[in-house]
Amino acid sequence: MPARQRRKEARPQELLDAALELFVEKGFAATRAEEVAARAGVSKGTLYLYYPSKEDLLKAVILRNISHEIAEGVGIVAAHEGSAAELLQLVLHEWWRRFGETPASGICKLMMSEVRNFPDIGRFFAAEVIEPMHALLGSVLQRGIERGEFRPLPIPQVVQLLMAPMLFIVMHKHSFGACEGVELGVDPTRLIDTQVDIVLQGIALAPATKGRR
Repeated sequence: MPARQRRKEARPQELLDAALELFVEKGFAATRAEEVAARAGVSKGTLYLYYPSKEDLLKAVILRNISHEIAEGVGIVAAHEGSAAELLQLVLHEWWRRFGETPASGICKLMMSEVRNFPDIGRFFAAEVIEPMHALLGSVLQRGIERGEFRPLPIPQVVQLLMAPMLFIVMHKHSFGACEGVELGVDPTRLIDTQVDIVLQGIALAPATKGRR
């Protein structure tokens, strides 16, 4: 493929990468389209050829960096042959590896700080990220209930309890965790392991109960 053609093929991803960096650095409202174009090395007109508005650009960033990973997570859950407990731990660690450890984690900070002023983006994020992720975790819990590993649970509420610490880790990363000299001892891997251990002790079906199912 000629160099110019290769450049054209890579351009959408370059624009998304530049947009993600600037949105996290400056905020969505404060970032101008021409800044994104300049960082990607193209003209503002070229940016609009791919993404007609800044809102379209942010939606594309969300789809590429989060929705894509959740879709892959659905495949991981479907293919898993071990216990529901092992699967729950795997899903949460994969969430951190694929999202929390990457630049995409800044999208969470962005939603928390600015979504109130952009309700359309909020509805989009809820439909494309929050609801699918909750459904994914809910399917893991439902599998555990059906297999007799977990006791009957209020699945929506347990999903929210599972996600709350994950969101805390991400917000810490982009607040106190980004401040030089401030160390609060937040170790994501150990925190997730501890969270899963405590949750599993709370939702596991008692041995005496398993025989009566």
